[in-house]
Amino acid sequence: MSNTTTSLEQALNSAAESLRSKMDANEYKNYLLGTVFYKYLSDNMLYNVLELMSDKPNGTLEEAQKIYEDNADNAELVNELRLSLGYVIEPAYTYNSILSAVNNHSFQVNQLGDAFNKLESSNSDFEGLFEDYDLYSKRLGSTPQKRTDTIAEVLQAIGKIELVKTPGDSLGDAYEYLISQFASESGKKAGEFYTPQQVSELLTRLTLVGKDYSAGMTVYDPAMGSGSLLLNFKKYVTPPDRITYYGQEINTSTYNIAKMNMILHHIEQSNRHLRNGDTLDEDWPVEEPNNFDAVVMNPPYSLKWSANKGFLDDPRFAPYGVLPPKSKADYAFLLHGYYHLKHSGVMSIVLPHGVLFRGSAEGKIRQKLLENGAIDAIIGLPSNLFYSTSIPTVILVFKKDKQDRDVMFIDASKDFEKVKTQNRLREEDINRILTTYTVRQDVEKYAHLAKFDEIKENDFNLSIPRYVDTFEEEPPVDVQKLVADMANITKEEEETTVEIRQYLDELVGTDSNAQKTLEQLKNIL
Repeated sequence: MSNTTTSLEQALNSAAESLRSKMDANEYKNYLLGTVFYKYLSDNMLYNVLELMSDKPNGTLEEAQKIYEDNADNAELVNELRLSLGYVIEPAYTYNSILSAVNNHSFQVNQLGDAFNKLESSNSDFEGLFEDYDLYSKRLGSTPQKRTDTIAEVLQAIGKIELVKTPGDSLGDAYEYLISQFASESGKKAGEFYTPQQVSELLTRLTLVGKDYSAGMTVYDPAMGSGSLLLNFKKYVTPPDRITYYGQEINTSTYNIAKMNMILHHIEQSNRHLRNGDTLDEDWPVEEPNNFDAVVMNPPYSLKWSANKGFLDDPRFAPYGVLPPKSKADYAFLLHGYYHLKHSGVMSIVLPHGVLFRGSAEGKIRQKLLENGAIDAIIGLPSNLFYSTSIPTVILVFKKDKQDRDVMFIDASKDFEKVKTQNRLREEDINRILTTYTVRQDVEKYAHLAKFDEIKENDFNLSIPRYVDTFEEEPPVDVQKLVADMANITKEEEETTVEIRQYLDELVGTDSNAQKTLEQLKNIL
């Protein structure tokens, strides 16, 4: 991690202090992430003003603000900014201007509210982005002035940070860090928006094994959360600017974070297609439904869904003849992602172990997938990897162009490091999984390549212990040593008893009752 990223993380974490005492992380993340995003857009625009209107393109934000105010009526400048950036922020509503009002004690929260409203209405890409930034929440303070003071503290803290002139993806990485910190503090609510980075890395890299996407690729996450899982592809695919991202998220607040996250990672608008919607009830995308090179997913586990009979005619579910049960949508998410996978693509998805062995409709779907050769690998993960649940989970890898029906089983449940209260995959753990998956050979007590007939003999039950024997025999007991130890313990016990009796003999009760109790103790010994 670069020094720039580290210093950004420290500054952002410091800015969070003004909110931590007032509300939990699941709430204050909206204020902090929204403030960072608005400052980035505002500062980026002002630096563009410097380049267009000044002979000192490396000037300060204060200089840029002055030039912008002097040229506020310059239609050519405004059009150029709108054309190159896709938005324009009026001089009175730049972050720099609002921060000046904070510093001279004239700031009112409606000034920031008006700034947000104008930006949201200027570009459909920003629509609704700040709706969770509640400037009038009593969590910020019990009086209007206290609420104003809290927002002012946040603006001042973020105002000290340089967000635009940072190398590479350092700002995006720092934003990711901030999201991960919120996840750590949010507990179970974190599952709504964040997949731990190490799991995201593994899911991403599993879909890239043996692939060359130098000519470009499309990736899809139907339950994208904050977009962190999708953005991992940028780290492992060359060139990264040829990746087209598709993502859907039902939670509006989380969807907005994903949009901000994409923009702060410098993903061009033409390369990101994000939608706020219900993945299961509203299939998307529908124009080119089977066109993704990679599908990655960490959906909510065992979620209830409608399972309406009409879905039996839905092309996502129709080939299997049954629907996943209403009480558990695990296979509904799985089949949705698999349907949208390109014939040559790869899908990796994290789910609870129950999908490997549960019967009824899920058993029929699992059997059909196995008979079609769709399941390429089953990878057991350690427990307590996620902030939202402590249960052990499993990654399933899917392909449509397999030449056989073998399934690679990997039990990686014992490979991790403990960090505070969470378990975490180390880089060596991830690399071991990837190497084993690629080589596809048995590894004692770790991996097994199961033939279809073996799986069929197990009634299509994919429970990992049926295929990977991790049983460790107890070392043989040295009976003679055990007898000797018992004799020593008995001898020590007798010596201790004699010693205690000697002490008791020296004691005299202070009255008749005490003496009686003392005699009883002596008799017991």
